[in-house]
Amino acid sequence: MTDRIDSEPAGGIDYIAVEESPGFRQLKKTQRSFIFPMAAFFLIWYFAYVLLAAFATDFMGQRVWGDITIGLLLGLGQFVTTFAITMGYVSFANRKLDPKAQEIRQELEKVQADV
Repeated sequence: MTDRIDSEPAGGIDYIAVEESPGFRQLKKTQRSFIFPMAAFFLIWYFAYVLLAAFATDFMGQRVWGDITIGLLLGLGQFVTTFAITMGYVSFANRKLDPKAQEIRQELEKVQADV
């Protein structure tokens, strides 16, 4: 039994070629244009919070209102930021990624139907 990686796929779709196609590459580039900056932003924001909590305890312990401190507000800000990034990504994906992915999918379904 000889399984060759470069052999013609049974379904008629060459997924390696699809992955290397300009449309798919553009889709990945568009996705990465959102993901990498947002990931960098969030990691910087997260580590800034952790460092402030570890080394700026007087600042983080300042009371803003009653028992509410700056540290508590920044900690809650972490959750708010997570939800905001998630909602932003969903909106971005709906506007930019999904239409391109649908085009690629339709092309693949057309190839599959012709087989």
